[in-house]
Amino acid sequence: MPEFTLTGEAAAPVEEVWKLLFDPTRFPEWWTGVETVQVGPEGGFTLWYLGYPDLPLRQEMRTDRATGRVTMSCQVFDVEFAWQLTEHGDGTRITVRVDIPPGHAQLPEPEVVAASLAALATLAERVS
Repeated sequence: MPEFTLTGEAAAPVEEVWKLLFDPTRFPEWWTGVETVQVGPEGGFTLWYLGYPDLPLRQEMRTDRATGRVTMSCQVFDVEFAWQLTEHGDGTRITVRVDIPPGHAQLPEPEVVAASLAALATLAERVS
């Protein structure tokens, strides 16, 4: 299974970054290309990307606050995003590992995930 890992830093406490990752309704504020999110039961949500109103992407979310980990799994394309938050000085180190199933190597593009990671850090800094 193809994968890639990206790391960034936010000059914001882990708690502030955690709040943004834990709340799917905030994804359109920082996740590049996400237009809207509808939260469902038991940790699930559906998101729609800009320009794809007829392609709802059902997601499952698992969280582990003790380890600072949030995992999102796309139920349509089997892409998994594992976000890890760790204290780094006065801020937060944000690491995201993306696992992509064979045949979907173009989903998602690393540049889009990098832009989303940077936007998440910037938003966390602004709200902290």
